[in-house]
Amino acid sequence: MFKIALREAPHTAPLLTTIATIAALLSGCALTSVEERQTNATKLAASANLQPFSIKTKVFTFSGHGKYAARGQEPVVYIEGDGFAWIDRYTISKNPTPINPIALKLARLDPSPTVIYLARPCQYVDLRSEINCTSKYWTSHRFAPEIIDSYDQALTRLKTNLNVTGFRLVGFSGGGAIVALLSARRNDISSFRTIAGNLDHDTLNREKRVSKLSGSLNPKNHAAQTSHIPQIHFVGDRDAIIPEWVAKSYAEAAGNPRCVRYQVIHDVDHTNGWERVWRTLSSHLPEC
Repeated sequence: MFKIALREAPHTAPLLTTIATIAALLSGCALTSVEERQTNATKLAASANLQPFSIKTKVFTFSGHGKYAARGQEPVVYIEGDGFAWIDRYTISKNPTPINPIALKLARLDPSPTVIYLARPCQYVDLRSEINCTSKYWTSHRFAPEIIDSYDQALTRLKTNLNVTGFRLVGFSGGGAIVALLSARRNDISSFRTIAGNLDHDTLNREKRVSKLSGSLNPKNHAAQTSHIPQIHFVGDRDAIIPEWVAKSYAEAAGNPRCVRYQVIHDVDHTNGWERVWRTLSSHLPEC
């Protein structure tokens, strides 16, 4: 285990958005305790020899797991989805730790020698000691500049600790927005992939006639800055939460089909089916 660190900021935003629907789908059973969620994640990670660590940055502390069979080799970094952000359409969760940590489940299937999993801010941490963990960071401000700054700091810390030159990023759902925004600002991302990625939440929420993520960056607005980076955006053909056109919108904004493409996966919805296909898809590395 090694340590790194991070910090967060305040605000609560009662948005009636598709986020509530996404959270309900990702959560499964709202009665699962935080302790049970943490225990489940630890067992999932340990089954694939992913060891726990934490990274403390200026605003947040990130919880993570990793395996380091080949130190110095470019790691694959998985970033979790939005987690248990909402109890129901009208009630914000007090703790966003995932009940169904899909990115962690996919990370454990990845055969790469070095695999890192990073949770989102305020997931799997003691909220009593995380003074910046207010609910705006899992609602309206989930893709805020300070969150991207914090992930940026975390990757830089990992880069030093692991003695690597760059990263391959993978993000599920809201984690897809995070990896796209990180790729737009860093110069050491060799490729990135999103899975049911929330890559254009401005248009998505407008189409669904729900509130904007008022404090969040929109990945589509930064897509052109990633156009030179090999990337694949996987979407499920049954995903009614983040449908295919979201990935298409992002790819068109990037404007370079040689490097930027999306792929529709048969018989997969927003949360179900990805584990079944990921052993194969994880070896599909983007190329230009």
